[in-house]
Amino acid sequence: MESFALLSAKPGLTLRAGPRLPLPRLRATRASLSPASSSRPAALQSPLLASRAPSSQDAVLGYGLLKRRSSPSTGVSCSAAAAAAVPQPPEAKKFLGVGLPTLKKIVPLGLMFFCILFNYTILRDTKDVLVVTAKGSSAEIIPFLKTWVNLPMAIGFMLAYSKLSDVLSREALFYTVIFPFIAFFGLFGFVLYPLRDVIHPTALADKLLAALGPSFLGPVAILRIWSFCLFYVMAELWGSVVVSVLFWGFANQITTVDEAKEFYPLFGLGANIALIFSGRTVKYFSNLRKTMAPGVDGWEVSLKGMMGIVVLLGLVISSIYWGVNKLVLNDPSLPKSDHKKKKKKPKLSMKESMKVLVSSKYVRDLATLVVAYGISINLVEVTWKSKLKAQFPSPNEYSSFMGDFSTATGIATFTMMLLGRIIFQKFGWGVAAMITPTVLLVTGVGFFSLLLFGQPLTPMLATMGMTPLLAAVYVGALQNIFSKSAKYSLFDPCKEMAYIPLDGDMKLKGKAAIDVVCNPLGKSGGALIQQFLILIFGSLANSTPYLGGILLVIVLAWLGAARSLDKQFSSLAKEDLRKEMSATGKAETAPLKEPEAATDVLVEQPNGTVASETTGTES
Repeated sequence: MESFALLSAKPGLTLRAGPRLPLPRLRATRASLSPASSSRPAALQSPLLASRAPSSQDAVLGYGLLKRRSSPSTGVSCSAAAAAAVPQPPEAKKFLGVGLPTLKKIVPLGLMFFCILFNYTILRDTKDVLVVTAKGSSAEIIPFLKTWVNLPMAIGFMLAYSKLSDVLSREALFYTVIFPFIAFFGLFGFVLYPLRDVIHPTALADKLLAALGPSFLGPVAILRIWSFCLFYVMAELWGSVVVSVLFWGFANQITTVDEAKEFYPLFGLGANIALIFSGRTVKYFSNLRKTMAPGVDGWEVSLKGMMGIVVLLGLVISSIYWGVNKLVLNDPSLPKSDHKKKKKKPKLSMKESMKVLVSSKYVRDLATLVVAYGISINLVEVTWKSKLKAQFPSPNEYSSFMGDFSTATGIATFTMMLLGRIIFQKFGWGVAAMITPTVLLVTGVGFFSLLLFGQPLTPMLATMGMTPLLAAVYVGALQNIFSKSAKYSLFDPCKEMAYIPLDGDMKLKGKAAIDVVCNPLGKSGGALIQQFLILIFGSLANSTPYLGGILLVIVLAWLGAARSLDKQFSSLAKEDLRKEMSATGKAETAPLKEPEAATDVLVEQPNGTVASETTGTES
């Protein structure tokens, strides 16, 4: 009957092949086709038959039916009409432009990150105070401690973590790892440190030092103050385990890619805010000694206060983690994580890594940057801490200065992270890559010059209320502040950007080679150099001229490698740009395919009638 209505309305119209939407039987009365009629069949009211107003290209077929032919560019398919008509879920409520389901995850993660880094700054400042200012110890212990205690314990922890991850759930693994840290720091502040004179083998250490000589002050001190060394290692592991493994592992599991792109940079800025506030906290507790009666161990009181905060925030971190898992992740309206499984990096042996490094000048220059930074920062930092002890021998004074140092580092890093993008945009990769070694070179030369040739400057420095030693401490502090802020804001982005122009195979193998060889070599290289010089010349002070010379050579090699890498990076980047533009031009000149044959569909006019519509797809 529907086909008969179409044919009788316009003689000569032939039926086209293809499916037709079934039409209900139309009534013969004119009233049924009236827009005022309220008795339209239900089929005509389907949202899948929505239509637009008739145009000049439409052909009236009769009985209120419309023959509509659409051009390829304006054609509407049944599937498109159906997709448009499907009811969309209501948009999530927003606060400050961010959906509430997303804020349920991001706000707790931000609080966790703040607490973790607040604790880390307190622990990092405290560990140096303990091992450097302890009786019978000095800054010379640090190179030996990093190589022979910290590194083996870090390896052992990662092996244990790998085993536990195979047998424990994700939540159980988090609590199993973080609770021993919280318990240890509480135990150390309230039990181990007050009993230090009982548990430390001072007499045995004195006998060993007398037999071995003063060159072995560092190794013997590890035995002498073993509980302080254990605190040093646990504080170092808090930074690598709780921050890198626990927090970032949890954040990557529950956030989507879009959320990560939007909020991870804010976490970096929040980290520096935590650094500022925790530095003020260290300063406050370190100055409590001034308000106490004579004979009271002010450092023990300060240590108990800081460890109490560490324990409290550790429990807050665990509570937030529990709340997110129980109350947030079970919400069905929450966006699910859509992180794809990463492509496995090639696991290269040491021999294979060396082959990759030797085969490519580009990768060699990049490796030089990584190794040079690790060695340079260690050479200056340990020497600076030895002079810091000479200037501030009291634990409270040393800790108070470190609180100011942490606050200044947070402010400088926050500012440099905001300026880093401008530097990249205005001056390019080469200038950004050379800022970090230039800062190290200028401040390093000033620091070692004050140590070696500071006596003639004594009268001039006295007019400013400083001694050569205090001036060297301030210059060394500036060197550490600016080098660390430049690393986070410029050096790390430059290093990662340098991998981009490489081809896929060299990109993976080069990064794997640098991770296997250069990162450990940079971190341990400075410590090994210092150990070698201490054992030969007897002390860190006697090794200062040689350390300054080694630093100068390494930084100059770093600058040369950065200049060479800039030329290669620019050349490869331009080549990639030409290839991309060439590929884009070919795509634009490619011939278009002929449009596919049109098909008819039926649509409903605004007055409630039905029409046949022709659609087409465009290549």
